[in-house]
Amino acid sequence: MVKLGDNVAVHYKGTLTDGTVFDSSEGREPLEFQVGSGMVIAGFDSGVTDMTVGEKKTVHIPVEDAYGPASEEMIFTFNRLDIPDDIPLEVGGTLNMHNGQESMPVIVREVSATSVVLDGNHPLAGQALIFEIELVSIS
Repeated sequence: MVKLGDNVAVHYKGTLTDGTVFDSSEGREPLEFQVGSGMVIAGFDSGVTDMTVGEKKTVHIPVEDAYGPASEEMIFTFNRLDIPDDIPLEVGGTLNMHNGQESMPVIVREVSATSVVLDGNHPLAGQALIFEIELVSIS
């Protein structure tokens, strides 16, 4: 039975509440992580706790135990003229924003002739998640 500190391997499928699949281990090696180490979101950690090898279950993870709520402070509006022409600005596309010391991935949310809106929230922020989990091993 899985407990805090165990190393586990799981197969999983992650969906949004509307049924959209956002990630899956299908066709790949199982995901390996140490329970409670912060390697996965809190709701996934608690979801595997007390599972036994071979067990399958569906875990509903609220926003707070997933990637948290989306933050308005992570949405940035720039003057279109301040962004070089060679940077592709496609709505839904991902860019890396630099502040001189570190880089942060952002999603292009809006593009107009005068402005560009970039979102630094995790792509799954503000979403409740559903995971189908199968415990492959405990070590």
